[in-house]
Amino acid sequence: MKVRSSTFASLILILEVLGVALFLRGFFPVPVKSSLSSKSRQNLPAEPLSVGSPNSSHIPQPLFKRVVIMLVDALREDFVFGANGRTYMPYTRHLVERGSTLSYVAKARIPTVTMPRIKALTTGSIPGFIDVVMNLNSPSLLEDNLIWQAKTAGKKMIFYGDETWVRLFPKHFMEYDGTTSFVSDYIEVDNNVTRHLDSTLKRDDWDILILHYLGLDHIGHISGPHSSMIQPKLLEMDDILKKIHAALISKEVEGSLPYLLVLCADHGMSETGSHGGSSEPEVNTPLVLISPAFKRKVEMEKPDEIEQVDLTPTLALALGLPISQNSVGRVIASVLEESSLRDQLRFLHLNGHQLSCLLKDSIPDYEKEAGFEQYRVAEKAHGSWVKRYLEGNVSEVLTNMGKKVLKQYLEALSAMSSALSKQLGKYDLYSMIAGMVFVFQLLLLLLLAMPEALSNSAAVDLPVMSALLSLPFYLLCLLLASVHVLVCTSAESSCYFCSLSWALVFAAIAFTSAMSCLLLAMMTRRSPLGLKLHGKSPLKISSTEWSLSELDVLLLAGTAGHTLSLAASSFVEEEHQTWYFLLSTLCLVVFQDVCRKYFREKRGPGGEEEVLPYKDNPKEELYSEKWLALATPPFVLLCCRLLRSLNQTGVQWAHLPDLGHWLNSSEHKLVLSLLSALCLVFIYFLIQRRCSLVSKVALALGLLGVYSYRSAVGNVLFPWQHSGRNMSKGIVEARFVYVFVLGILFTGTKDLLRSQIITADAKLKNRGLWEIYSGLVLLISLLFRPHNLPVLCSCLLVQTLMAQFIWKKLHYDAAQTTIMHYWFGQAFFYFQGNSNSISTVDISVWFVGLDNYIEAPAIFLTALSTYAGPLLWACHLVCYLSSERNRSPAAMGHGCYCLALLRSVPAAAYIVLVTVLRYHLFIWSVFSPKLLYEAMHLLLTAGVCLIFNTVEQSHTSAAA
Repeated sequence: MKVRSSTFASLILILEVLGVALFLRGFFPVPVKSSLSSKSRQNLPAEPLSVGSPNSSHIPQPLFKRVVIMLVDALREDFVFGANGRTYMPYTRHLVERGSTLSYVAKARIPTVTMPRIKALTTGSIPGFIDVVMNLNSPSLLEDNLIWQAKTAGKKMIFYGDETWVRLFPKHFMEYDGTTSFVSDYIEVDNNVTRHLDSTLKRDDWDILILHYLGLDHIGHISGPHSSMIQPKLLEMDDILKKIHAALISKEVEGSLPYLLVLCADHGMSETGSHGGSSEPEVNTPLVLISPAFKRKVEMEKPDEIEQVDLTPTLALALGLPISQNSVGRVIASVLEESSLRDQLRFLHLNGHQLSCLLKDSIPDYEKEAGFEQYRVAEKAHGSWVKRYLEGNVSEVLTNMGKKVLKQYLEALSAMSSALSKQLGKYDLYSMIAGMVFVFQLLLLLLLAMPEALSNSAAVDLPVMSALLSLPFYLLCLLLASVHVLVCTSAESSCYFCSLSWALVFAAIAFTSAMSCLLLAMMTRRSPLGLKLHGKSPLKISSTEWSLSELDVLLLAGTAGHTLSLAASSFVEEEHQTWYFLLSTLCLVVFQDVCRKYFREKRGPGGEEEVLPYKDNPKEELYSEKWLALATPPFVLLCCRLLRSLNQTGVQWAHLPDLGHWLNSSEHKLVLSLLSALCLVFIYFLIQRRCSLVSKVALALGLLGVYSYRSAVGNVLFPWQHSGRNMSKGIVEARFVYVFVLGILFTGTKDLLRSQIITADAKLKNRGLWEIYSGLVLLISLLFRPHNLPVLCSCLLVQTLMAQFIWKKLHYDAAQTTIMHYWFGQAFFYFQGNSNSISTVDISVWFVGLDNYIEAPAIFLTALSTYAGPLLWACHLVCYLSSERNRSPAAMGHGCYCLALLRSVPAAAYIVLVTVLRYHLFIWSVFSPKLLYEAMHLLLTAGVCLIFNTVEQSHTSAAA
C-alpha cells in the first residue's frame, strides 16, 4: 500500500501522541494513598499496654483553643528571615527574634503551584505533577484532610481569600468570601480579605480562621521579587499580622487554652517572579508559629528546616483531631514541648501508627524499611514506659527512659516520612512500557521509511496486507494476549491497561502485532538480500542517495548531539545554550556556502569549476543581491546574540539582570514604548507584502490595537496619555484586535478553500496560507509582552532574509530547509524567555480580552504564547515550501517527513530516559516539565503536518 510522505508522517505523529499520552498516564504516579476509604472515622490505636485505662484510645486534650492561619501566597523565606526582613516585615521579625514563637523554613515539594500546595497543607500528602493542570479548575477534595476532620469534630471555620479553598472544600466553612486568583490586581484582591477582619476578630463563634492573601503573588508575576511594589505589600501584610496578634492577645483569658497564630506560604517566588519549579527561592517558605504556649526567645535563632507537610499532623494533633490518613508529614516536636511527657509520647505514637499504616499500603516489603522497624522498637519501649507509669513510678529513671523513647519515636517518624516522600506514588509500569514500545515502533517505522519518504516520488510503500496475513502476526497476538492476562492477574497495584475493555485491549494488541510484522517486512526489504530480490544494488544506492555535504553533516550531527545531551539534567536545565551554539554554528556554515557560491566560483576557469551543484548564471545576478546574501548570515548571528541578552532563561543564571528587566522598569517606560511602536511598524511592513488589500488594512488596525491594549494596561505610553491616568484591563482594546485576527484568518481560509475546491490557483492558495500566517502573527503580537516584541520582529526579519537570499539562492533542498526551520524554532522558543520549567510560563495571557478566567481560551492562549517561536517557524516552512513553484511536488512531503522525524527522535529518547530514572527525585523538577513540553511539541507538529498534507493534496490536484 503506497502512502504519500506527508500523509505517512501525519499518521505517525498522531499515533505517537497517543503513545506518549499512554506513557504519561503511567508516568505521573497515583499519589500514595491509604487503603481505607477516602473519608471515614478512624479507629485510633490504643496507648501501648494501657487497654484498661478509660482514655486509652483517645487523643490527648487539644493544645490550642483557637487557630488563625494567615497564608501569604508566594511569601519567600528571605522576606522574613533574610537581611531585608526588618525592613519588609518589622513586627513579624521582632516576634521571630524576641517573641513567643517557633520559626522554621518549610520546604515545599514541586510542583510549587497554589492548588497542589493547598492540598499538601491540608492532607499532608505530596500531590503529583498532574495537579498543575488541575490547578486551573480545582475540583472538590475527596480524600481525608484536616478541614474535613475539623468540620466532623464540630469545629466552626471561617475562610477569606483565594477561592481555590472554596472549590476544594465546598460546604465546609460556616462563612467564607472567595476572591479569584486569576487576575492581575494586587490591591483589591487583598482588601477583600482584610475588610472582614475587624468584625470577625471581635466574634467568639469560630474556632479556625483561614486567610489567603494573593496580592504578593500577583506582584511577583507582574514585576518580579525585586520590584518597588514588594516592600509596601509586605508592610501591609505585616500590619495585618500585627492587628490579628493584638486581637488574639486581647481575647486571651487566664486559665483557658492559648491561641495559635500561623504565618505561612503555599510556595515561594523565583527570581523572575514566577513559581512552579524547584529553585531554592520557590521551595523555601517561612513558617512562624505564634502562641503564648511557646517560650519567649532572647535572640534571633537560625530557623530549622522542615517539610511543609509536617504542619498537617502538627495542627491536627494540636486541635485534638485525627491525622489525615494519607499524610506523609511528621509532627513538629517543638510544638509539643510544653505538654506532659505522656501526652508527647502519645502524640508521637499516633503519628507513627498513621505513617506505618500508610507504609504498609504503599511499599510491598515495608517490614524491611528501617523506619518501620524503629517504630516497632519504640512502640514496645513505649509500652514498657506506660506500664511503669501506671504503676506509679515517678523516679528520674522513668523520665530518662521516656526521653529515650521520645527520641526513638522521632527517629522512626523521620525515617518513615522520608521513605514515603521518596515513594511519591505508584508508577503504572505496564502503561509506561506499553507506551514506550508503541512510540519506538513508530520511530523505527519512520527511520525504515526514510529512503522512500525522501525519494523523488515522496511515497512510502507499506506491506500492510502481507503483515496482517502472516503467521507471526497471529502468534504475536496470542503471545501478547497471554502476557496481558498474566500481568493483570499478578499485578499488585491497579494498571490502567488492565481496566480497559477487552475490545480496546485486543485492538491495541492487534495493532502492536501488526506494527511488529510490518517492521520485520520492511527490514527484510532493506537488507542486502531483499535489495537483490527487488533488482537493486545496495552499493549503488549508498553511493548516490547518501552523499552528504558539510551542511548535511552539521544538521545531522547537531540534531543527534542535542538528543544525546538530554541524558544529563544540567543540559536539560540549560538546553537553550545547546540551541544557541547550534544556531551560531549553522550561521557560520551557511556563510561558508554563500562565500563559495559568489566568490570561489568566480575564480574558476571560465565557469568550468563548479563548487556547488546548484550554481546560478552569474550574468543574471545583481551586485546588491550578492552582498545582501553575504551579509545575511552575520546579520542573523548578530540578531541572535542580541536576543540572548533580552531574556535570561534556564535555571542557574535566570536571576541575573537582562535587557527585558531594564526595559520593564518604570524609569525606562518611554524607551519601551518607542521600541514597541517601532517593532509593530516593522512587523507590518514584513508581513503585509503578500496579503490582500483588505487584510493589509485589518493588519494595520490590528497592530494599532495591540499598542492601544498595552497602553491601556499601563505597559507603554501614548504621546497624549496623562501620567496619572488609571490603568484598565484593556478588554475593549484586546477584543478589538481579536476581531481583526478573526477577519484575517477568515479571509485566508476562504482563499485557501477556493484554491482547492473551485479553482486550482497556486497564487491564490499561497496568498491564503500567508494570510493565515499573518493572522497568527497579529494574535501573537497581542499576547507577547512589549519587551518581547523585538523577538517577534527579529523572527519575521530572519525568515524574510533567509528565504530571499539563502534558501532560494543556494537551492537548499526541502530536508535541509526543514531542519533549519526546526533549529530556528527551538532557539526562538528560548529567546522568548521560556525554559524547561513551568515557572517561566507566562500566565498573564489568560486575561487578554477576558473579564474572568475561562478555562478553554486561557489554555489556548497560554499554549499559543508559550510555543509561538516553534509554531511561527513551522507555519513559515509550510508557506515557503508551498510558494516554491520550481520545486518538485515531493518537497512538501519531504518537509513534513523531516519535521516528524525531528520531533519523534527526542521524544522517544526522553521516554526511555524517564523510564530508567523514574525513581530519582530530581526527575520531577527537571524531566517532568520537559516531558510535558515534548508531548505538546508532538501535538503541535502533528497539526502542522496535517496542514502539510492538505497543501500537498492541492499541489497534486493542480498538477493533475
